Amino acid sequence: MSQSLGAAVSPASAPPAEGIPEPSAEPRTARLVEAERPGDDTVPRPLAAQRVLPQRRPGRWIATAIVLVLVAQIAHGLVTNPFYQWDRFQYWFLRPTILDGLFITLEVTAYSAVLGLLGGILIALGRLSRSPVLRAVSWTYTWLFRSVPLIVVLLFLYNFSALYKTLSLGVPFGPAFFTFDESRLATDIVVAVVGLSLNEAAYASEVVRSGILAVDQGQHEAASALGLPKSYQFTKIVFPQALRSITPNYVNLLINLIKSTSLVFYVSLLDLFGSAQSMGSTYPGDIVPLLLVATVWYLILTSAVSVVQFYVERYFSRGATRTLPPTPLQKVLTGLRDLRARARREAAI
Repeated sequence: MSQSLGAAVSPASAPPAEGIPEPSAEPRTARLVEAERPGDDTVPRPLAAQRVLPQRRPGRWIATAIVLVLVAQIAHGLVTNPFYQWDRFQYWFLRPTILDGLFITLEVTAYSAVLGLLGGILIALGRLSRSPVLRAVSWTYTWLFRSVPLIVVLLFLYNFSALYKTLSLGVPFGPAFFTFDESRLATDIVVAVVGLSLNEAAYASEVVRSGILAVDQGQHEAASALGLPKSYQFTKIVFPQALRSITPNYVNLLINLIKSTSLVFYVSLLDLFGSAQSMGSTYPGDIVPLLLVATVWYLILTSAVSVVQFYVERYFSRGATRTLPPTPLQKVLTGLRDLRARARREAAI
């Protein structure tokens, strides 16, 4: 008996329609598709070998071209403008007077950074203390030195001997055990270091306090549950984790501290800026080259601090991220490898 006209034919057993190729059993990425070639529209090529064109972004190219033109104009003006006197810049850049001022800048910055950080840690602990007296005194200190300009603090300390001829240590309203001559102690570099350290400690205390508060509360609870002493909890558990948050913020303060050392010129200390300013008064025709010399040295110092910041952050990120961020050299090597691989793909297509 012949098959009924209404019987269904399964898709697997149905013959392919005329002009329609039979579906392939290969994976989707390996199927053959029609390649777009001029003069030959029927040559099949694998889909994986097709070139995927990225989306066109004309706005990005226009913005890039504008920025490159502006950078080229600025560079051309710096190089060709005779007003900058680059020959005099080269003469002054490594002069002993400038290098002596640079050494004083580094010395004042180093002392102030260390003392400011130590003072900031103590003030931050006072802000987080349960003692209302410590909290009040720490808050008042931070409020005061964040409100008063640094130049005012330096000038006040520079004229401190006019208010107090001697300093004594002893019983309040009683006998003094030790007496110091303030005029002998308060040299120019001491005034600069003390003023910058007091100002730096106020800002560093907020950086340290925010870093400590950023540590997960479970870390404190776990350390307390183990019965660890408070000092051990802070030095071994809390503070190392807080350094991940403290480091980038404190480096910003350190960079600002390097630039703030230019103010010690007003307390008769010839740092980098003071030396350039002094030489500019002696040689009025070289004021611009001397300012450029100071600017370039400040750029070098802040750039060196930024490089140190990167490696310190990378060190403290261990255990917090699955992979450490690549170093600048690794980024360059990776970019070169990507360019070579892209060139090979382009050549193969």
